[in-house]
Amino acid sequence: MTTRQQKVHKQLGPAAVHTFAANDRMNQHLIEHLDPAAWKATPPGKVRTIAAVFTHMHNVRCKWIRLTAPHLEVPALLNRAHCTPDQARAGLAESASRCMEMLAEALGDSGGRIEKFRRDALAPAWPAGVEMLCYMLAHEAHHRGQVLMLTHQLGFPLSYAVSDGIWNWERLWKECGASRGPGRFISSRSQGHRPPANFLA
Repeated sequence: MTTRQQKVHKQLGPAAVHTFAANDRMNQHLIEHLDPAAWKATPPGKVRTIAAVFTHMHNVRCKWIRLTAPHLEVPALLNRAHCTPDQARAGLAESASRCMEMLAEALGDSGGRIEKFRRDALAPAWPAGVEMLCYMLAHEAHHRGQVLMLTHQLGFPLSYAVSDGIWNWERLWKECGASRGPGRFISSRSQGHRPPANFLA
């Protein structure tokens, strides 16, 4: 392994934690700016409501944690029929924190207990690696795209500043407590595999 490869490996756990924190900040950002009337509005066709999309994202995270890191506390599931935007934001913040702990253990350099990523009980397990992070991010990005489309279809489009804001990674990282930016993270060892307290504040 080259010096560069060793450096990248040591950064992988902390980088995954910071990246998932920014990913959840995108979700929080969208919910913060949604018109309350859009939350449970019935979309055309047989598709989820916006409330159901966000509760699904949280509940899937809980499944990942339960199957992959059963030693971590699994957050309570959300009920899409009764969940409010505030409850969704709180639930997502909690499940994001657990996912960040799981990623730190799986991808860190101090020999965590997580060796396999189990995304579903019926799907084959993957070795814990960067593919785990990619899968988790892709799932959430897919559903954020659905939310943005639904806001237009329901007549509650988000402003350009809001929809474009999920691409402002520098601001997202800063809001999550990673003001130094990409490639210059606090080591997972110094954090004890736990995300900084101000990540989702």
